Amino acid sequence: MSPPVRRIVTGHNAAGKSIFVMDGAAPSVNANNNGVTVTELWETRATPASNAGTEDPTLHASRLLPPKNGSNFRVIEYLPDKQRIAAIRERGGQQQSAMIEGYQRDTQNQRHPGFHKTDTVDYAIVLKGEIWALMDEGELLMKTGDVLIQRGTSHAWSVRTDEPAYVAFVLIDAEPV
Repeated sequence: MSPPVRRIVTGHNAAGKSIFVMDGAAPSVNANNNGVTVTELWETRATPASNAGTEDPTLHASRLLPPKNGSNFRVIEYLPDKQRIAAIRERGGQQQSAMIEGYQRDTQNQRHPGFHKTDTVDYAIVLKGEIWALMDEGELLMKTGDVLIQRGTSHAWSVRTDEPAYVAFVLIDAEPV
């Protein structure tokens, strides 16, 4: 299980002065049976986003996609493939998670059971570890500090070391390709 992520959120008081409205472990964490732990850090529900209020927009059922015209920010821990793929194969190849709802699983790609496509622009930043970004054609090793901009393509993530990888993602709703 990934370590807790400290989340600090700013806002405004009644006088309009800037303040810290939240400081602590991010409360929305989804550990699933696929060797993936998702920590939701923030979500916007419109563009432009609203900076009003102090409610936590991450306190809802887990889902992969951001709201229509919105975005979400999360950190995902990926366990090594030898653990993740074994867990998926135990269930007959089916990925099991509320996070999967709303995405298009690519069952034609036999290279990795995690292939999928979403109608989003995703900014992926490797925080720790090594992870392979897989496309239909080609793959690249990403290391700590590397950034990938994923633009609605079929893709998968593969950890081929014995250590988990931690990746920060910003998903932004996008038009389908």
